[in-house]
Amino acid sequence: MSLELRVVLVEPMYQGNVGSVARAMKNFGQTDLVLVNPCKLEGQARAMSSHARDVLEGARKVHTLKEAVEGANLTIGTTGASSKKNGEHVRLPLYTPPDIKEKLKGYSGKIALLFGREDNGFRNDELKSFDMLVTIPTSDVYPIMNLSHAVAVLLYELSELEGGKTPLAEDFDLHLLYEHMDKFLEEIEYPPHKKEKTRLMLRRIYGRAGLTPREVQTLRGLLRKGERKLRSSEEESSFLSEN
Repeated sequence: MSLELRVVLVEPMYQGNVGSVARAMKNFGQTDLVLVNPCKLEGQARAMSSHARDVLEGARKVHTLKEAVEGANLTIGTTGASSKKNGEHVRLPLYTPPDIKEKLKGYSGKIALLFGREDNGFRNDELKSFDMLVTIPTSDVYPIMNLSHAVAVLLYELSELEGGKTPLAEDFDLHLLYEHMDKFLEEIEYPPHKKEKTRLMLRRIYGRAGLTPREVQTLRGLLRKGERKLRSSEEESSFLSEN
């Protein structure tokens, strides 16, 4: 079993950065590059990719983030330090690259590493869709890293990580779990003003747990039993009120 990495660049603005990312990927033996609505990739991109032109030319271009992470068992978004101004709860918990390496030990599957726009990174709605968030500790004097440097640091940290015997759940099954949990919150009449933060918290819990296929099915089984119990209680209450 193996652990495969996919690098996803979301709306990269500078072709030189894309070329440099391809080069960094080849430095660490990675070839799976996906570009979401990239800038034009011409001579500068090819020049900066150097001997990694095959990675650049083999990159898959898509229009949406959903397309970019399709088939990935786990999505890890990169972001800067949290800030209340930008919605602190959206950006937490934050892990460092060594933390991510430790959490992925022993697993197998496809991991999507996502990097945001050079000017303002990811929007909050995009950050909410990721299973985990990673930040690279930098100096407060100048905390913003070049895109290709950030890719290189993360790939270096994960370069010696080998796949294990524990498979990560498929993205399709995870989405069914998330949808099931949303439905369950509705059925138990969970307070509307708490739903968004609770959904996000649960997604992050599941993300860092590294759920296996069997664990996902077990969780959905618990939800189904809870739903049946609720319906049974409602039917009993209805019967008693009618009689």
